[in-house]
Amino acid sequence: MLKYNFKYEWLLLIRNRWIQVLTILLFILFGFAAYNGTQKVKMRTSNLTSAINELQIKEREILSQLDSLEAGHELNISRWMMPTNPVVTGNLLPRVVNMPPKSTAFISTGQSDLFAHYVQPIVTGEDSTMNFKEMTSPTQLLFGSFDLTFVIVYLLPLLIIAFSFNILASERERGSLKLLASQPINIRVWVLQKLGLRFFWLVMVIIITLSLVFIIFDFDIKTNWMSFITLLSIIIAYTLFWFVLAFATNIWIRSSAKNAITLIGFWILFVLLSPTLINQISNTLYPIPSRTLMLNEMRSIKSEAIKKQDEILDNFLRNHPEYATNDSKQARGFYQKYMATQQLIQDELKPLLSEFESQINNQHKLVNASSWFSPALIVQNSLNQIAGTSTGDYQNFKRQSIIFSKEWRNFFKPMLFKGEKFKKSDYKNLPEFRYRYASVNTYSKTFWLIIISSLILFLVLTPNKHQIELIS
Repeated sequence: MLKYNFKYEWLLLIRNRWIQVLTILLFILFGFAAYNGTQKVKMRTSNLTSAINELQIKEREILSQLDSLEAGHELNISRWMMPTNPVVTGNLLPRVVNMPPKSTAFISTGQSDLFAHYVQPIVTGEDSTMNFKEMTSPTQLLFGSFDLTFVIVYLLPLLIIAFSFNILASERERGSLKLLASQPINIRVWVLQKLGLRFFWLVMVIIITLSLVFIIFDFDIKTNWMSFITLLSIIIAYTLFWFVLAFATNIWIRSSAKNAITLIGFWILFVLLSPTLINQISNTLYPIPSRTLMLNEMRSIKSEAIKKQDEILDNFLRNHPEYATNDSKQARGFYQKYMATQQLIQDELKPLLSEFESQINNQHKLVNASSWFSPALIVQNSLNQIAGTSTGDYQNFKRQSIIFSKEWRNFFKPMLFKGEKFKKSDYKNLPEFRYRYASVNTYSKTFWLIIISSLILFLVLTPNKHQIELIS
């Protein structure tokens, strides 16, 4: 029976041009989404390249000035801009602390259009924690980006619904269901076969079109085969979930119109409502302290600290004897007082910043824990991780940037407080930043998504003694 079902279903799909339409439609959607994602990655790479080129030009200028000074020549520049001053060099040559895009970054825009991809910490800068700000453009937040993740999470379920919503109801409405019931077959098994074949053809179309699109956009599948296989496994698991819902709807609802409305309702629930509700709950349970109040608090602490800079510097040197020299040679200029004051401000702001970070982390933990209520959220988070544009990736970048910012300041601090000059030979010892992506593990959630889909399938497929009622 499966052989005849397969043959009949294949002829039906070919005659109705479902396979041709799906192939062309998916190729267009995947192609346009990949093009948009590639353009965003190119723009991101271009911005990073421009920043690095500007730094290299400035480096050559500073090194030339240091050569002239060490050769005994005079420079026609302000003493406040002398590169022998370690603070000046630390401010003029900030490293481009960047998060380079992965080769898979075009798959998902994720958080990349909300957060900065690079920062340039300077010696006299404020805590880098304050430099990471989300974009709050309502238009961008509302519409997002048309990338492969958008096609997979939002549009693919709609194609599956159109492809499978009336498998059984159409037979009933045409009057051919009673003829099928006269045959020695189980109606549920028959529906399962038809949907299984459609699932198979759709998966084949996805694999072929996605492979073609990746080849067209020069994605090296051989080198990145693990990412490609992971992507396909996530898509297949997500597709299976929606086909299982279509199977349950076909079995329990007798009207094509009601089937369509029910499946669209599931789409609204899992794709739109659940993520929004989870986000609102996380904001309610873990409200983020006002950034405005935090800035006001920082200004207040600054104004108080400025009034007693000499006292702060003395306390700083007592607490950090590694920066102190004998009183006759101890540097006590503007920059020394400023750096000591900044250290005090950062120490006093630490509890407030910690609370801010803690609330954000709690929100992310709650969203991740609640993502089981929305397969769409699981898939989106997994694709963001593959692309290297997830919230976790940008938190990781933020942590590494702050660590490097402190390392950058600490390199120049001993020179500053001991009154030493920055020399050309010191340039090769400047700290360098290299971003390290965290390891990605998306298999567990994908596995459980398949298990949940299979469980639903098992429950719906359980033999029913009143099978005849479904046919009548």
